[in-house]
Amino acid sequence: MGKTADLTAVQKAIIDTLKREGKTQKEISERIGCSQSAVSRHLSGKSVGRKKCGKKRCTTRRGDRTLRKIVEKDRFQTLGDLRKQWTESGVETSRATVHRRVLLNQKQRQKRLTWATEKQHWTVAQWSKVLFSDESKFCMSFGNQGARVWRKTGEKEMPKCLKSSVKYPQSVMVWGAMSAAGVGPLCFIKGRVNAASYQEILEHFMLPSAEKLYGDEDFVFQHDLAPAHSAKTTGKWFTDHGITVLNWPANSPDLNPIENLWDIVKRKLRDARPNTLDELKAAIEASWASITPQQCHRLIASMPRRIEAVISAKGFPTKY
Repeated sequence: MGKTADLTAVQKAIIDTLKREGKTQKEISERIGCSQSAVSRHLSGKSVGRKKCGKKRCTTRRGDRTLRKIVEKDRFQTLGDLRKQWTESGVETSRATVHRRVLLNQKQRQKRLTWATEKQHWTVAQWSKVLFSDESKFCMSFGNQGARVWRKTGEKEMPKCLKSSVKYPQSVMVWGAMSAAGVGPLCFIKGRVNAASYQEILEHFMLPSAEKLYGDEDFVFQHDLAPAHSAKTTGKWFTDHGITVLNWPANSPDLNPIENLWDIVKRKLRDARPNTLDELKAAIEASWASITPQQCHRLIASMPRRIEAVISAKGFPTKY
């Protein structure tokens, strides 16, 4: 059985007060909702210096600094290369740990941790009131590794083993929204997104999404901290429309369940293999329309676990 969490400062103060009032340990434990042994340890002083709960940190601050220096030497290294060099420097760890250490600085991690702590006790019913949104880019060629080829040693330069590639493949940017009830209509974005164009998306796609998924019920809107999203005029748009916006930590795609839906669509596109932009758009719409309310509800139901994962990881990115 795992070790229970330590008593909080408030609980300790209450224990001391009740003890002075002559209460028994059993009465105190029932009053504050902890075990009698926890009360006993506190009063006897045995709880001082207890080993901390949770998983031990697998790297040191010095090791983290070493990784940052490795990254700064070449920003285009693969995750495997980074892990290999970090291991050679004396730090044995997993690819997932490398990924977490590289992406966020301490200030960003602290903001994510603070946000997750604030939302720790939200229920699935509360998360079901949130309309999640995001933009995603879809390319004509999928994946950044290129096509794989079966060849023997010495056949690397054979014409049959070579395939031309496009340096800048055609692509489309898509905005979408989802809730526990399903998905809303997609918006194919033309050009760069500024505050004015984003408000057009909100007017013509977000509001219809909310109408479809919530009807006359209240909802909370979620978006990330992109410049167009956090612009003052965009904030005024939400105020004018009486829409509550969920505060959201920066650099947190792992917390947004719509990212999982984008992954589902992209996997289906690999099988569809569209040849033109029109075919790409049609395939995206068909894949998006095939997403069921049950899939969306399962993703929303995962929000408490996502929150706990961020707290357990001390604000580092999680794989969800």
